[in-house]
Amino acid sequence: MFRTFALGLALAGLASVAQAQNIGGSYTVEGTNHNGSTYEGTADITLTSDTTCEIHWVTGSTESHGICSRNDNAFAAAYVLEDSIGLVIYKINADGSMEGLWTIQGEGGTGTEKLTPAN
Repeated sequence: MFRTFALGLALAGLASVAQAQNIGGSYTVEGTNHNGSTYEGTADITLTSDTTCEIHWVTGSTESHGICSRNDNAFAAAYVLEDSIGLVIYKINADGSMEGLWTIQGEGGTGTEKLTPAN
């Protein structure tokens, strides 16, 4: 009996963690370019399935669009910025924020970015 109760509690806890980490919605963006300069803006993620999505960033006067996918606490997006292709890989944190590294075609190094759910 106790094992059944404990298993039920564990499964309920896993379900609540999964719900807390729904990635769809609006985010504030804070980032660092590969040269050390900083930027901020917004990002909107639209779910297209349980594991895939579309993402749109606005940072200053720059806009980029991409596709994205989630696997457990990993989240990745491929995007187009002007005439270049980029890639970003995030870790999804327990609070729903995401921290990651990005790179873009033709530029050396990586930048950092944090997405925080907008309230």
